[in-house]
Amino acid sequence: MKTLEIIEMLNVQSLPSAEEIALAKLSSQELSAVLEANGDVQNFNVVGKDGEHHSVKLPASAVKLMIEVLTQLGQGNSVSITPIHAELTTQEAADMLNMSRPTFIKLLDSGELAHNRTGNRRKVAFVDVMKYKQNLDAKRLTALDELSALDQELNLGY
Repeated sequence: MKTLEIIEMLNVQSLPSAEEIALAKLSSQELSAVLEANGDVQNFNVVGKDGEHHSVKLPASAVKLMIEVLTQLGQGNSVSITPIHAELTTQEAADMLNMSRPTFIKLLDSGELAHNRTGNRRKVAFVDVMKYKQNLDAKRLTALDELSALDQELNLGY
């Protein structure tokens, strides 16, 4: 596969079709069934366009990632792959956190998230955004647990 084709595949923003969903579900199940539990390397035999068989060795982590991608596609979700060391624009980071760009800029200005400037543009590390999101999610769950406990104490029936 050419590099351009791979880039185009990773930039697809549409939802999978019904046929793609069905194929992804089946592929995910098949791949999960053959995944070796303790192996660091997985061996696969692949048939090329020319009909020749090729032996392919993949890291187990790559196979697990493929299974996760297929599982998500099988559930009708679109999938985006972002390298861990990637830097995001403020708009990309705001979208990941489901907030407006101006609200995200306030987070940067307050020092809650580290960033760097390239000229007049701010960039944020993907890992920092994901850590912030995990902390935010944890705080939300804690607040929800506290509200649920209070509802139970007050016999509100929720």
